[in-house]
Amino acid sequence: MGREDILRTIKDAEADASATLAKAESESSGIVSKARAEAAQSVADGRAQAQADAQKMIDDARKAAQKDADKVSKKGDKSIKAIHSDGEANRVKAVGVVLDAFRA
Repeated sequence: MGREDILRTIKDAEADASATLAKAESESSGIVSKARAEAAQSVADGRAQAQADAQKMIDDARKAAQKDADKVSKKGDKSIKAIHSDGEANRVKAVGVVLDAFRA
């Protein structure tokens, strides 16, 4: 093997090494890009799930508060009816007392 053959073999090996290095860098860049995209998607998915969980908690709390408010409202309506009913019953007595006061 002559000197030119050896130099050509070395140059071919260097070219192959450069091509291999370029391919490795390209693959590395692709892997990093893919990992970043997956990480961003994972963060977005986590954020969406957290928002959904928070909204469910808010909805559950709102339902519970509405249920309590309905109970209080029902009790209040019952009390108003009782006051109105007692007022009707006492009206006749009150009219009698007032008329008796004018007659006296």
